[in-house]
Amino acid sequence: MTIQSISPTTGEVLESYDEMTPVAAQDAVAEAHKAFLSWRRTPVAARAERMRRAAETLRRNASEYARLMAQEMGKPVRDGEAEAQKCARVCDYFAQNADRFLAREPVATEARTSFVTFQPLGVVLAVMPWNFPFWQVFRFAAPALMAGNGAVLKHASNVSGCALAIEKIFCQAGFPENLFRTLMIGSQQVEAMIQHPSVKAVTLTGSAPAGRAVARIAGAMLKKTVLELGGSDPYLVLHDADLELAAAVCTKGRLVNSGQSCVAAKRFIVVEEVRGEFERLFVARMGVAKMGDPLREDTEIGPLARHDLRATLHRQVQASVAQGARCVLGGKIPDGPGAFYPPTVLSDVRPGMPAYEEELFGPVAAIIPVKDEEAAIATANDSTFGLGGCVLTRDLARGERIAAEMIDSGCVFVNEAVRSDPRLPFGGIKESGYGRELSAYGIKEFVNVKTIYVA
Repeated sequence: MTIQSISPTTGEVLESYDEMTPVAAQDAVAEAHKAFLSWRRTPVAARAERMRRAAETLRRNASEYARLMAQEMGKPVRDGEAEAQKCARVCDYFAQNADRFLAREPVATEARTSFVTFQPLGVVLAVMPWNFPFWQVFRFAAPALMAGNGAVLKHASNVSGCALAIEKIFCQAGFPENLFRTLMIGSQQVEAMIQHPSVKAVTLTGSAPAGRAVARIAGAMLKKTVLELGGSDPYLVLHDADLELAAAVCTKGRLVNSGQSCVAAKRFIVVEEVRGEFERLFVARMGVAKMGDPLREDTEIGPLARHDLRATLHRQVQASVAQGARCVLGGKIPDGPGAFYPPTVLSDVRPGMPAYEEELFGPVAAIIPVKDEEAAIATANDSTFGLGGCVLTRDLARGERIAAEMIDSGCVFVNEAVRSDPRLPFGGIKESGYGRELSAYGIKEFVNVKTIYVA
């Protein structure tokens, strides 16, 4: 069986890869475990030196990696370069801070000495998506490897070239051979990988159904999981919001990665008092975003990653309009090749519509009118998802209070589009998953928190 990378811009087959046999995949995990046994004894400072080399490679070859992302999944090259640079930052961040994050924590007891130590678990299996093909991997790999673990990657099949490029980065940086391995396998082999005795934990970024499947298999094996799943982030535009700023922030949040992000802005909950003016400003900004060839430097929106994804998104738009939503921008599949979908704004979105209930994975915005602030908060929480969110208001104290105490989500920003940052924990609640990546919280997800007591 072969695994293919297909251009979402032209439809051409970019590369074909032979899928690993089950035996070869099992052997790769065993080799990663063998490499881990020596890596876990490597001082953190020596691990950090290699991680900094990986960061240097990412910066040096950022344009090359951006081109690869553009070819395989349609990311505009300027966004791809920014992604590669962000990966370099996460490598540097954990190289600089892992020693502090993993330091022993003394605890006063009746013992001569008692403390908590953080020890690596072993090989971590990562099942990663196509939408941020470098960032999603480095987001887990930098802390996991710095903690002393090994890693095997099952990447999305349409970004296999990116997966192999990442493995090469770690090899060239001087990490032990086989410590980080790309498994060129299909989804049907994931269950066997989770069940492999050398796999000690699993991290997945993907859909809620995929998360349930992985959690079920890993749970049966009593293995730790971290799941970062879908999102339908609410952006609350309150009556006192700076509407020019709100329109800019909401456009930025909706069009990030051509709208293909779990943590992108998706539901725009607008107090009726300012709905008309916000809608006018927002539609104007959404309408001028440049869609085109992702290899061009001036392109802001590339194609969606696959034609089936575009078909799903369009069905959601059509169904919402059929149920009473107003399409005030876009909403039509353009002529010509490529899985392109234009920036689209649906207004008067109500409960029961796909645009209200489901995740819209593409450049489609749902404007949901509400009576007041109280209704805005209730609507924000009326979702099965809980990944990110944003509050737009001139009253920063009010925004902070609503964000901190009233929105059910893993992170909430005030007057800024949601994004991940190596310094801050990232993850969700409800059907957006559990566990945290990044920061000190992220590096401690895949360690044994061990108590030591010396009488």
